[in-house]
Amino acid sequence: MLVRACSFTVDLGENGYLIGFTDDYAYPAAMPFGWRCGPATDASAVVLTTTDTGPLHLTVQVHDAPPDPETGGDWEPAEEMSLHTDLPTLYLATLEQGDVLDAWPQDEAPLALPPSTDSGGWVRMRLYCHTDDPTPGIGDHGERHLVQLWRAPHSPPAHPEITEEDQQARAAYAAEALIWDDRP
Repeated sequence: MLVRACSFTVDLGENGYLIGFTDDYAYPAAMPFGWRCGPATDASAVVLTTTDTGPLHLTVQVHDAPPDPETGGDWEPAEEMSLHTDLPTLYLATLEQGDVLDAWPQDEAPLALPPSTDSGGWVRMRLYCHTDDPTPGIGDHGERHLVQLWRAPHSPPAHPEITEEDQQARAAYAAEALIWDDRP
């Protein structure tokens, strides 16, 4: 059953956003090229967007059990992953050029999960995405995301298969990240 939902517009930076149960944000060491989301830490996920520097309509729902799959809305296939709840409230940040900025709206109350004794401190996140214009670029692409959260024990992620091109992009990003880490 739906416990709480909030919807708002996020002004994105160049590299998507971070979402999770930690306020200890850092630029992710890996990007989930080929997927929409992937782990940034155990407590947060990085979400890649089609929109580069433009608006994204985001709806976040908290459920007390796994919600039924969304069948309307022209959604891309859903992706799921587990997040550890280091903190009880959800945090959101945009990935700007070399910076991470808090993005939770000031006029929106913090989103907290109901307590649970059987999930071991884990939450399942399901992400649905839609863009009116799927060509990556700057400006409004009519992009909207639906994030559903519920308490659940840790389980493997559910993502589409990635292509060789995506694997190469991941390797190139990881190599570049090593160069950044080695700078004095």
